[in-house]
Amino acid sequence: MTGRSCRERASRGYREPVLHLLIDTSTWLDMARRRDGQRWIVAIRVLVLQNKVRLLVPSLIIDEFERNRERIETSMTASIAQRFKQIRQDLQEYGGEDDAHAYAVIEDLGRHLPLIGGMTTRNFDEILDLLRAGHGVEPNDETQARVVERGLAKRAPFHRGKNSVADALLVELFGEASRAADLDADPHAFVTTNSDDFSLVGGDKREPHPDIAELFEPVGSHYLLGVDGLDTYLRSHFGKEIEELFADTDFQEEPRRLDEIVAAEQELFDRIWYHRSLQRDYRLEADGNLAELERHQEVAGPGRERLEATYVESGQRGPYSDFELGMLNGKLSAIRWVLGSEWDFLDT
Repeated sequence: MTGRSCRERASRGYREPVLHLLIDTSTWLDMARRRDGQRWIVAIRVLVLQNKVRLLVPSLIIDEFERNRERIETSMTASIAQRFKQIRQDLQEYGGEDDAHAYAVIEDLGRHLPLIGGMTTRNFDEILDLLRAGHGVEPNDETQARVVERGLAKRAPFHRGKNSVADALLVELFGEASRAADLDADPHAFVTTNSDDFSLVGGDKREPHPDIAELFEPVGSHYLLGVDGLDTYLRSHFGKEIEELFADTDFQEEPRRLDEIVAAEQELFDRIWYHRSLQRDYRLEADGNLAELERHQEVAGPGRERLEATYVESGQRGPYSDFELGMLNGKLSAIRWVLGSEWDFLDT
């Protein structure tokens, strides 16, 4: 685009399109329990901050999300524990005499199941933050009247003979928002994993049920099925920008094994002890206390020899600057806290 055309569009009040998303509770919950859920959570958060995406959030979605959260978190953690239990049983039934290492690994992982569960369910907190910061949309009398009419006519999502008032409210709220918008400037998308209530019966689940299809006939109004449907649309809408954003956020953090944590604690202990040992030598020498210096070097000698043979890379044994020593002490304090000690326990 030329500089002149940019100025002309600016003079007409042009702004970049804002994608409006109404994401059903079912899709948020699905995203929360996926191990790769951070891919979309982080991307949506960034796009919202850049004013390229606006989340339309009825309060009932927040209520449903909070109501279902504990049940799903519990089931996820229980599922992980059950898998460990099954692996132990399989080792007992089918393992051989040389499976001691495998048993040790399983027991180690089992010790920090709470940490695995905590990392697995952190998506819930971040999604809830997104929902609470979203653009609230609530039903008015006209919206509620349309829900009643839909229910009396048994049109989707009431076609299955169950209480679908909440689902119908979402559909009507989306329709109200999209009809009031300039869809060329602000495309709208309704995202749901609930294909039973919203999708075409006996056909392509990616297509809306005929009873709600009219909401998605205008250009710029979209029906998206679940996280995968959202992913496909975001890629097509934002192109290279979203690909780069996904690449930047495509990571899955795995909790450290207990043996890794203990090994790191031992290394920090050794390095800090070696530094302190050398510092004591310097102080005794500066004070002229040669007898104590000789005694200290005799006592510390075997430990120093071991560390000098173990930590051979440049900078591993110090001496350290105040900043470097502070970093090492901070790491040691944090690791010891994870292992059960109190904060700031730095004895060596």
